[in-house]
Formats: sequence, structure tokens, C-alpha cells
Amino acid sequence: MNLGFPEMIFLFLLALIIFGPKKMPEIGRQIGRALNEFKRASNEFKAQIESEINQLELQEHQILPPSQPPAGSVPVAQGSAPALQAEPVLAHTSESEPSPARPEQAALPESSVVEGPNA
Repeated sequence: MNLGFPEMIFLFLLALIIFGPKKMPEIGRQIGRALNEFKRASNEFKAQIESEINQLELQEHQILPPSQPPAGSVPVAQGSAPALQAEPVLAHTSESEPSPARPEQAALPESSVVEGPNA
């Protein structure tokens, strides 16, 4: 509903003829109060919806307690780093030459290499 200036003048003159010059200020105040009340109610409704959404988001993102480790796993002491597991070295490679696929294995001392579960 797009009212231009000529339409607004026409509606003002029509209201002036229907209600008279004495009632127009009172009608204007009533319309202003009604619009203000409507705006206040819509802002309260919007704030209530936003607070409900925020509560739902907080409930979604609550920190859950730690879960139990899977059966058969080795517990790790709190504050320590988990042990690194190296992949088993193929039988045809010697200890003196690094594996071309994993050169970082050659740099690890033998005491730091952890054997796999089948060792």
C-alpha cells in the first residue's frame, strides 16, 4: 500500500469533512497512541522469542561430562600426552636406512617406538 502526497491530502481533507476541525487533534493522538502501543507489544514479542532461542542454544551447547572409554582401551593419565604409535616397519628394510614412505620413523630411537597390538 503505497500512498503518495496527493492521496494523503485527499484522505486528510476527507477526515476533516467527516470529523470536523475540533475532533482531528484528538483522533491524531489516539492513532499515535495505538501505533506506539502496537510497536511496544511487537518489540516485547520479539525480545521474548529471542530469549527463548538463546535459552535453546545454551541448552544445546552445554558441556557434557566425559564419557567412559571404550572397552579394552588403555586409560591415559590426565595431563600426559598419549603415546605415539608407529606403523610396523616392513621386513625388507634395514634399521640403518630410512623408509622412503615414512622418513620420520628413522629419527625415532628404538625405545620410543611402541609396538602394535599384535606384537
